[in-house]
Amino acid sequence: MELLILFGTFTTLLLIGTPVAFCLGVSSFATIVYIGLPPVVVFQRLNSGVSVFALMAIPFFIYAGELMVRGDIARRLVALAGALVGHLRGGLGQVNITASVLFGGISGSAAADASAIGGLMIPQMKARGYDVDYGVNVTVVSSIIALMLPPSHNMIIYSISAGGRISIADLFTAGILPGLLLALSLMFAAWYVAKKRNYPIDPFQGWGMVGHLLINATPGILLIAIIFGGVRSGIFTASESSCIAVVYALFITAVAYRTMHWQNFVLATTAAVRTTAMVLLVIGCAASFGWLLAYLRVPATLVAFMQDISQNPLLVLLLINVILLILGTFMDMSPLIVITTPIFLPVAQAFGVDPVHFGVILILNLGIGLCTPPVGAVLFVGCAVGRITVWDAVRTIWPFYFAAFATLMLVTYVPSLSLWLPSLFH
Repeated sequence: MELLILFGTFTTLLLIGTPVAFCLGVSSFATIVYIGLPPVVVFQRLNSGVSVFALMAIPFFIYAGELMVRGDIARRLVALAGALVGHLRGGLGQVNITASVLFGGISGSAAADASAIGGLMIPQMKARGYDVDYGVNVTVVSSIIALMLPPSHNMIIYSISAGGRISIADLFTAGILPGLLLALSLMFAAWYVAKKRNYPIDPFQGWGMVGHLLINATPGILLIAIIFGGVRSGIFTASESSCIAVVYALFITAVAYRTMHWQNFVLATTAAVRTTAMVLLVIGCAASFGWLLAYLRVPATLVAFMQDISQNPLLVLLLINVILLILGTFMDMSPLIVITTPIFLPVAQAFGVDPVHFGVILILNLGIGLCTPPVGAVLFVGCAVGRITVWDAVRTIWPFYFAAFATLMLVTYVPSLSLWLPSLFH
């Protein structure tokens, strides 16, 4: 009955359009009251959920990403990507994906990537004769590359949800090869669709132009090296690196590039505050929900249930992926990480899956959920930028879904894709 109240209240509120944070908080409160525990427990768990020092990295990484978006960094990265891959079939689609790799290593946010890169690329693609659905599809699915690369704040949320036992530096490192593999898969899908639709091929601009644009974009790209190199080498923690990222982003945009004007600074600051408040409220409410799941012994019950179904870890991982993909279609990523990590991580570990490897699987899986209806936040951003309906985008997005799902299966069943690079630093 306790689980029925918990999940029933949550599902009902979600179906009537209640914000996810309130769905989590109200369902937790209702269940606590039914059990007979003091209602203050909900607020204690909420407070403890956000009173984690490592979470300090999230608002600063979000702020650094916003500063880079408003400071014209995205345009320089798009220009560099254009010189590198613009000559391939469906050139602007390939540029879009490559720019997402470069910008994702700066912002760490799929929504920021879709907004910044999509805002630049989709109008250009429409002007050059590309179908708008193609531009939106490439933008939306390639934006989840940002979730796999440092400084992905979702990796930090996963580490905290796992009890803080998993190294953030290892997670940052583990996501690099899967992120690049995802980019290659999407580039193949973009090439396939572009060939079917006979999109144009642009001439190669020459290595001289590539060098010029690389020098122009280097100050922005150096932020990736500062964040990853500093955390991986142990010079500073993820929280400290996030503060350094903000200072560096301000310096580059205001002094080096001189593109950060007062109005853009205010917009970047208010956007970062708004996003941070939303993310932390969701994390806090999800912490209450997750604590109740542990109190009601849901993880232990699920482990026993999975072991009864099969002792084959390949089948169990497939089942976990299917469940997560379904959940990702109607819930946002941050609360799902907080809720599902305490449930599925013990199951994965019981079948011999490394927690770092599982973290990469989880982030990629839930990232795909951001691109799927009915509650795909990044899908909505891309459609808003491209000014088309979700239905028009989803009708032709399947080659990109297939590429992302194929990458997910490779990452799931080839652990070395996630674990080889971190092993080099131990």
